[in-house]
Amino acid sequence: MFLDHIKIFLKSGKGGSGAINFRREKYVPRGGPDGGDGGRGGNIIFVVQNNLSTLSHFQFKHHFEAGNGSPGEGGMRTGKDGADLYIPVPPGTVIKNVETGQIIADLTEDGSEYIALKGGRGGRGNSNFATATRQTPQFSEKGELGSELTVVLELKLIADVGLVGFPNAGKSTLLARISSAKPKIADYPFTTIIPNLGMVTHKGQSFLTVDIPGLIEGAHEGIGLGDKFLRHIERTRLLVHLVDVSGLSGRDPYQDYLQINQELNLFHPKLIQKVQIIAANKMDLPESGSILETFIDRIRTDKDTGERIVIPISAATGAGIGGLLDQILKALAALPRQEPQALEETLFYDNSEADKFKIVIKKQEDCYQVENDSLIRRVARFDLGNDESIRSLQKLLKRWGVIEALIDAGVKEGDPVKIGDFEFIYYHEDS
Repeated sequence: MFLDHIKIFLKSGKGGSGAINFRREKYVPRGGPDGGDGGRGGNIIFVVQNNLSTLSHFQFKHHFEAGNGSPGEGGMRTGKDGADLYIPVPPGTVIKNVETGQIIADLTEDGSEYIALKGGRGGRGNSNFATATRQTPQFSEKGELGSELTVVLELKLIADVGLVGFPNAGKSTLLARISSAKPKIADYPFTTIIPNLGMVTHKGQSFLTVDIPGLIEGAHEGIGLGDKFLRHIERTRLLVHLVDVSGLSGRDPYQDYLQINQELNLFHPKLIQKVQIIAANKMDLPESGSILETFIDRIRTDKDTGERIVIPISAATGAGIGGLLDQILKALAALPRQEPQALEETLFYDNSEADKFKIVIKKQEDCYQVENDSLIRRVARFDLGNDESIRSLQKLLKRWGVIEALIDAGVKEGDPVKIGDFEFIYYHEDS
């Protein structure tokens, strides 16, 4: 099954909790705290594999979670890190954030990796909280929660040459003639319902060719099959535009040519700017000669089409194929390789505290909501069932300016305050 578009859910691993432990050894009366830190949660990592050509391995699995970190142990032993989850994808995979529509990765090189989500940090053990005045801390940190993200994976095949044209123009026949590909070939529209790839070798040089099915009028709007597969010619370096000049279809080959170009332009203007070689196909049929002459005359007099090379061929008999391949090699030699899309660096959550003190207070009904992603993550790491941990949290809220921000927002004694999943009742410490 050919699958080139799928939505999946990702979740990185949760960090392990820090340990609460005290060193107890004979003849060591003041062993002190020795609780180790929790392990890091696993990352979600996409890795490109050349042996994949579709996204069909995602058909029955849409939910991916990395491993959680293990808790710390006594003796300053750090917990084991959670297992990273590697997700294989084919070259040409584009990853988009479902919520924002932003492209966050464009993966083209075999073996390249992209960390989509980082795992949560492990919680600190009680050994980290010992001070001169607090020598026996009875609390530790919980592990940081993992991150969640829903993404769309979109495959854009990486090929040098794209074959375009109306159904039954002979694209599949040509691909079968010039490569070892075995596309389905039949004398009815939409015989080809998936893109077919073929490696072509000519005069000691090779290039990859893709046959794009289903281009008809309105393809860019979802009519036929073209809107599903037009994306696959975005990465091609040049287009071979097949035109049926046999007269058997009852259509005007010049109008077919204009219509296909219009669909390319409407889907994305950069497609119409690609170098095009016109292959006038089915020259083995009786009426093709006169129809070809008329077609070439109209191409030459049409200023909007620009300069185009027209090469007469018969994909069925092989006539003219050598000349077409010669022209393709010549054109490819002058064209640069397709580079992956340049992206701004995206980080889904920041382990730093760059947004510290950027506290936003929103009143929702009778509750004050504190909004700050870093603070919410920090608060989730406190053991709220431990008195020492609660006192440490209170100091953190003061240090971050949360109490001051609440007062400025009009909070009063007895008002509920919520920070992420943590909810408490506000009381001034002097009351």
